[in-house]
Amino acid sequence: MFDLADMSWQAKCREEDLIQRALENERRAIDDARRLVDEKAQQLKTLANQSALIAGFCMVSLVEIQYPNNVSSALLISFSCSGALVVCLMLLSMLNATFILVAILRYDTVKRDVPFPRFWRTRCEDDWKFSLRAFALGIPLFLAVVAQIGWVMFWKKMENPGWMYASGCMSVIAVLTVGIYFLHIERKWKDWLLFSK
Repeated sequence: MFDLADMSWQAKCREEDLIQRALENERRAIDDARRLVDEKAQQLKTLANQSALIAGFCMVSLVEIQYPNNVSSALLISFSCSGALVVCLMLLSMLNATFILVAILRYDTVKRDVPFPRFWRTRCEDDWKFSLRAFALGIPLFLAVVAQIGWVMFWKKMENPGWMYASGCMSVIAVLTVGIYFLHIERKWKDWLLFSK
C-alpha cells in the first residue's frame, strides 16, 4: 500500500515537474524573442540616427555654403548633385530603417505565431540590406562632398596658390578615407553575406 502511494506521489511530482519545465521553456522562448527584437531595434535605431545625422550635415553644407561668383559651373554641378545624392540615399536609409523598426516593434513576442528569425528573414531582411546599401553608398559620396567643399570655398582665391594645396589636401584625405572604407566594407560585406546564408 505504501509502495502504491509512493508511486502515485512520484507520478504527481513528475507531472508537476514537466509542467514547470514547459513553463520555463516558454519563458525562455519569450525572453529570447524579446532579446532578438531589442537587438534588431537597436541596430535599426542606430542606422536611422546616423543616416539622419549625415543627411543633416550634407543639407547644411548645401544650404550654408557661400558660393563665389566665379566658381566653375562643372564643379558647382558636381557638388550639388553629389550633395543631393547623399541626402537622398541617407533619407532612404533612415526611412526604411524606421519602417522596419515599426514592423518589428509590433511583433508579438508572447504568441510568436511565426518565430522571429523567420519573421525577420521573410519580412525585413531585404529592406535591411537595402538600408545598409544606401548608407554604404552615401558615406563615400558624403566624403566626396567634403572634398568638393574645399574646391568651392577656395575657388575665389585662385590668385593665391595656397588654395590649391588646401583643396588638394582635403581631396586627398577624402579619397584615402573612401579607399580605406571600401577595403574595410568589402571584407566585412563578404563575411556578412556568408554569415547570413
